[in-house]
Amino acid sequence: MTTNQPYRQSEVDGWVKADGKRLVNGRGEELMLRGVGLGSWLLPEGYMWKMPKQGDRPRRIEAMVSGLLGESGAEAFWQTYFERYTAEEDIRRLAMEGFNSVRVPFNSRKLLEGPLNEDGYNAFQVGRLDNVVGWCRTWGLYVILDMHGAPGGQTGANIDDCERDEPELFTSPEHRQASIDLWRYLARRYRDEWIVAGYDLLNEPLPEFHGQYNDRVEPLYRDMIAAIREVDDRHLIIVEGVHWSTDFSIFTEKLDGNVLYQFHKYWNNPDTESIQKYLDFRDEWDAPIFMGEGGENDLDWYAGGFRLFEDHGIGWNFWTWKKMDTVNSPCSVRKPDGWEKLGAWLEGGAKPEPEEAERILGSYLDGLPLAAVDYRPEVVNALLRRLPVRIPAIHYGYKGEGESFGLGGAERIDWESGYRRGDGLAIRRLDGAPHLPPTEPGWHPWNVGDGLCVELPAGAWTAYEFLAPLAAEAAARAEAAAGADQADAAAAGEATEAGGGIQAGGSDDAAEPAGPGGSEAAAGFGVRLRLRGAEPGAAAELELDGRPIGRLAAGGEWSEAELGGLPQPEPGLRRLVVKASGGALLLEGIGLGGAPGLE
Repeated sequence: MTTNQPYRQSEVDGWVKADGKRLVNGRGEELMLRGVGLGSWLLPEGYMWKMPKQGDRPRRIEAMVSGLLGESGAEAFWQTYFERYTAEEDIRRLAMEGFNSVRVPFNSRKLLEGPLNEDGYNAFQVGRLDNVVGWCRTWGLYVILDMHGAPGGQTGANIDDCERDEPELFTSPEHRQASIDLWRYLARRYRDEWIVAGYDLLNEPLPEFHGQYNDRVEPLYRDMIAAIREVDDRHLIIVEGVHWSTDFSIFTEKLDGNVLYQFHKYWNNPDTESIQKYLDFRDEWDAPIFMGEGGENDLDWYAGGFRLFEDHGIGWNFWTWKKMDTVNSPCSVRKPDGWEKLGAWLEGGAKPEPEEAERILGSYLDGLPLAAVDYRPEVVNALLRRLPVRIPAIHYGYKGEGESFGLGGAERIDWESGYRRGDGLAIRRLDGAPHLPPTEPGWHPWNVGDGLCVELPAGAWTAYEFLAPLAAEAAARAEAAAGADQADAAAAGEATEAGGGIQAGGSDDAAEPAGPGGSEAAAGFGVRLRLRGAEPGAAAELELDGRPIGRLAAGGEWSEAELGGLPQPEPGLRRLVVKASGGALLLEGIGLGGAPGLE
C-alpha cells in the first residue's frame, strides 16, 4: 500500500483554536479549513436517495426498508449501509485530493436507540464515529462533529429527522437536556483527540417559519458549552446562526473563548456583497467565521464561490461527498435498475415483490463503496481550482481593484449590475444586454440563464488564480487510486458473497466498479478563452505570474481561441491575467490545462 505521507496536509497538526479573526493549528499557524461533508451517511437524506416526500428523512426511509425487507432484513441492510457508505477508502481519497478536513453529520436518534453501551448510547453508532476519527487520524484530516439531527429536531424540517415537522428540541425540556447530555458524552469521549477540530453544536437551527423560538438558541448553546467544558477545555466550539445558518442576529455575546461562527451558502450570488454581513461580523466581534456548508450547485458556481471564500480568508466545507446519480458531487452512486419503484410504492403505487425489493436494495448496497461509484474529478478540480479546470470569466478574483481586476482608466459602469455590483465592471448577458438585479423583493437563487460574461474596456484586466499540482502529488493520487480500485473491488466482492444479511441480487445486478480515476493535470498546458470583440480590433493579452505568454484576437462573434504548447506552470497557486487591448472585448470563460470545452 502506498504510504499516506504524500497525502497528509502539513497544516493538520495539533489543536485547532480561535485566535482573533483567525483559526490556528497547534503550531500557531493560520489554518484554512478546506473540507467535505459526509452527508447521508449517519443521517440518510431523502433527496440524496431520490425519494418523494414520503421518504424524505431517515425515519421514513427506515420504515420503507423495513416494509420491504422485514425487520431482520432491514437490520442487516442498515449495518451494511453504515459500513459501506463511508469507509476508510473514502477518507484516504479525500486526503489524496488535498482536503484537510471532514464534517461528520450525525443523527442523535440513532445514538439514543437500540442496543446501548454503559453510558446509554448506541454502541454501533458510536463505533462509526470512532472509526471516522481513527481514519482521519491515519490520513491527516481534521474532523468536525456535527449534530445534524438533534433530539426532537432543531429545524422542524426533514433535514433533522424530526417526527412531526416541529422543532421539539426547543419545546421539550427532555429533548433539550438530552442534547446537552449527548455533547457532554461526546466531549468526554474525544477530549484527548486533537484530530477532532471542533464540535458543531447544531446544524441550521430554526428556519424563519419557526423563528418564534429564536431567543431559545443562544441559551441552549450556552448550556451545551458549559456541559462540554465540564470535561473538555480544549476543543473548538462551532455555533451556527438561525434560518438555515444565515442569520447571526441571535448572538449577543461571545459564549466561550474558543468559538468559530459558521454560516451556510447555497445558490445565491457568489460575490463579496452576498457575504459582506459575515465579513462585518468577523471584524466587529474579532472572531473567525467559517462557511460550513455549501454546494448542490453547478461547477461554474463552485469555481467562483469557493475562490470567494479563499480570497476572503474563510475556511469552507463542501456539501456533499457522495450521493446517488449526480454530476455535482465527487462520488455518484449508480441508481439501481428499478429504483423508481420504491418511491412509487411510497406514493401509493404497487409494492415491489420481496425478491425484487431485495435485488434493488442489494444492488444499491453494492454500489456504495468508493470503488463502485462513478468518480467525478472535475467537481474536485472546480472546488480547488486545480488543473484542468474551467473558470467562468465573471468569477475573477475577489481581492479587490488593483489586485484581482483593473479598469485600465475606463469609467465605472453607470448602471447597477446584478452581480459584483461594487466592482465597476459590466457583467452582461451573452447577447450584450446588462445583467441587472431582480426587481422583485425577497431571496433570489443564482440564475444566469444562458450565461454571463464580463466586458473589459481597452486596458481593463481581470485575474484568475488556479492551483497547479505537484508532480509527486499527481503521481501519488494515480498510484493510490489504482490500489484503491483493487482493494475496494475485492472488499465489495467479499461483502456481496457474504450478502450482508440481504441478498444482493447476484453479480449480474451489481454495478461494475468504476474507480476514482486520476485528477492530475494533463501533460502539456494550454489556455483557452471564449470571447467576442465588442469593438473592432479587440484582443486579449495574457500574462501568467506576471510574464506575457501571448495574445488572442477576438472576432465579432462568440468563439474559442487557444494558446497551446505552453510550459507546465510551477506547482502551487498561479495567477493568470487577461487584459483587453485594441478595443473592448467580452469574455465568457477560461479553460486551463486541458479543461473540457467552454460552451
